[in-house]
Amino acid sequence: MIPISSAGSSSSMTPISSAGPSSSMAPTASSSATTTSTSQAPTGTNSPSASSKYVISHFMVGNSYPYTVDNWLADIFLAHSSGIDGFALNVGVDDWQPSQVANAYQAALQSGTGFKLFMSFDMSSLPCSTATDAATLRTYITTYATHPNQLLYNGRVMASTFSGETCTFGQGSAASGWSTQFVQQLTGSSAVHFVPSFFVDPSQFNTYSGVIDGMFNWNSGWPIQVTTSFVSSVPGLLGDIASGLSSAVSSALSYLIGSTTPDEAYISSLAAMGGGRTYMAAVSPWFFTHYGPSSYNKNWIYLSDDHLYATRWESLIKIRDQVDFVEVISWNDYGESHYVGPIEGAQPMSQAWVDGNDHTGWLNLTSYYASAFKTGTYTTPAKDQLIMWSRPHSASASASNDPVGRPTNYQITSDNVWTVVLATSPATVVLSTSSSQSQTFNVPAGVSKLAVPIQPGGTMHGTLTRGGQTVIDLQAPNFTFESNPTTYNFNVLVVASP
Repeated sequence: MIPISSAGSSSSMTPISSAGPSSSMAPTASSSATTTSTSQAPTGTNSPSASSKYVISHFMVGNSYPYTVDNWLADIFLAHSSGIDGFALNVGVDDWQPSQVANAYQAALQSGTGFKLFMSFDMSSLPCSTATDAATLRTYITTYATHPNQLLYNGRVMASTFSGETCTFGQGSAASGWSTQFVQQLTGSSAVHFVPSFFVDPSQFNTYSGVIDGMFNWNSGWPIQVTTSFVSSVPGLLGDIASGLSSAVSSALSYLIGSTTPDEAYISSLAAMGGGRTYMAAVSPWFFTHYGPSSYNKNWIYLSDDHLYATRWESLIKIRDQVDFVEVISWNDYGESHYVGPIEGAQPMSQAWVDGNDHTGWLNLTSYYASAFKTGTYTTPAKDQLIMWSRPHSASASASNDPVGRPTNYQITSDNVWTVVLATSPATVVLSTSSSQSQTFNVPAGVSKLAVPIQPGGTMHGTLTRGGQTVIDLQAPNFTFESNPTTYNFNVLVVASP
């Protein structure tokens, strides 16, 4: 594949460039593996202070039914230690969810970390057709407005949504509904800084000028425009997609991974509204959901190859002057396979593709990139780390007993072991998928993004050596890349060195 420009660092405490140079490194053996490393130069502008930047993670309260305060505490400590400043608490219609929100705020206070929380109203779940429906939302705001762990932004109570662009709350339009039944009724210490995720064209933002203080760009976390039909329409690639993703297709798509084009549309439309509107971008490591018609009827993937999580972070760090919040999607949305937190709580019937597929290794990357986003500086990693991930079976595999069927867009993903290296100084990394399939890379200090192909029967094994000494020997226990799965699973197992 052709690596796109990325934002690693090979020097200590180097200010971030908005467009740093990139250099690609070839493995010692001829292969389809890729590695990308980038040095950074100082920007020509003054960056905002670190305190004006926040990294948040989207927390599905609906998956926390059995949680105790201790469960919340454990998650908060883990998130805080990984560079996450707070949780956006996605709340829905269940009558038990307010008690779990109370537990979350209690745990945040008890943690002593200063960890912040704010409400993210899931308007695909919560009713919003009458004025009475808005009272539920306002109660959440007024209950926690003065809580020490409530996130305040510009002196106001931070609040967000998932969807809500069709909510009228009994008024003549969505803008009128949100304005008169929510924003205008919250005053004084309960006044809100409202940054929803309304799924509307950015050109329509001005219709919400009396409502929003900014916008959350949920879909910016993935290149959602990349579908099977999109790939098939790329000139010269029509035949390739039928037989699975080829290197030619991958090269043509790599520029879309982590692209800031969707951010730019939001940023420019918010700027046109005036008033210093807040922009909240999304970053997400993966996406696969596999529900049949008898449940949620969601069965597709978004393209998450080419180290999406790392590459998207790097892209956002380059434009950090224009980004106020980065929201990690998600902490615990198991149903869509983009969780970075531990597998716990109550899954939404997603056990078939989630159980056994730990993702917490991605928190190692979260910590590194969150620091760079908030401070404006990439530092040389404090310790050597390897993070590897792969799907459990080939994209073209045929499952023997899966009534849900192949996920839409299954053809657009490639069979690879994706690896990110955080190196304290130059080192040698060997990635192996079998006793006879291994590739060697000489990596610089900083971040390197590597990939090697994997075939059925393959495993994940990575080593990092320096000066003849083995520093890391990382293996994925109980992992074998399958050729004949029983059911389809396009989730990944993530393994990481301590």
